[in-house]
Amino acid sequence: MTHEEYKQQLTAWAGLTEKRLAALCDEYLPQQSELGQAARYSLLGGGKRVRAVLTLAACQLAGADAADVADALDYACALEMLHCYSLIHDDMPCMDNDDFRRGRPSCHKQFGEATALLAADALVTAAFEVLAHAKCSAESRIEAVQLLARGGGDRGMLYGQELDKHFETVRAGEAELLNLHAHKTGALIIAAVELGCAAAGVRPDTDTRKALVRYAAELGLVFQIVDDILDVTSTTEELGKPVGSDADNDKTTFITLYGLQGAHEEAERHNAAALAALDALGPGADFLRLMAAELLERKK
Repeated sequence: MTHEEYKQQLTAWAGLTEKRLAALCDEYLPQQSELGQAARYSLLGGGKRVRAVLTLAACQLAGADAADVADALDYACALEMLHCYSLIHDDMPCMDNDDFRRGRPSCHKQFGEATALLAADALVTAAFEVLAHAKCSAESRIEAVQLLARGGGDRGMLYGQELDKHFETVRAGEAELLNLHAHKTGALIIAAVELGCAAAGVRPDTDTRKALVRYAAELGLVFQIVDDILDVTSTTEELGKPVGSDADNDKTTFITLYGLQGAHEEAERHNAAALAALDALGPGADFLRLMAAELLERKK
């Protein structure tokens, strides 16, 4: 796959996700309520759609035909809904207290804290309704519910959020920081590839699915390390959200542990591990290889 082919596929999958999210909002998050407006404001306000694209890419790589990949779109959108709910909460004063997200006021700044809280709750509940009505088999939908709940719950992303708050007052070591971000960031990225496999009917004990999970676990760490790097090297205008907030909140980051150069080296090490996980999957995994390279070099 050439880089141009990669960009075309990425744009196509991200575009399908945006279109389907808008349709799902019309069905599950009507605009007559303010919380519906707030949920749509955050969900449809842009974003890289990394998790959705990973779901579709994993589904295709797992051997699904075009129809099954299309059916996986609702799984991808449900994951984006749950991810968006976590961002709304993450921005609130009781968490990271960020006033901007994607170049616009955060949900709580635009609509108030109470409405933002309810909008986030509406998104996470809508995510499971979307899974329940997806076009995949009943067995696949049950597995999808399990995967999203596990990835987003207190064994996954929410536990990572708890650790993130804990280590604002207690200094984290290397193992603790890796564990934090394996949950806070990595859990939903792993859920993305597993949802794609579930849509394709690929069981957890297959070599392909195991390889994709290893890839996603490493990719999640790359994503977070680069986030930490950008928090000290980028600008609010470039990122669309405040920079320097990690230092303001006195968080342990990959920068505080390793320094800027060391953090770059750690990102490259985990990126190499992500690529190594794909070795046995052949040229069909080229999209994921190019995606890993792009996420390593991203500037926002």
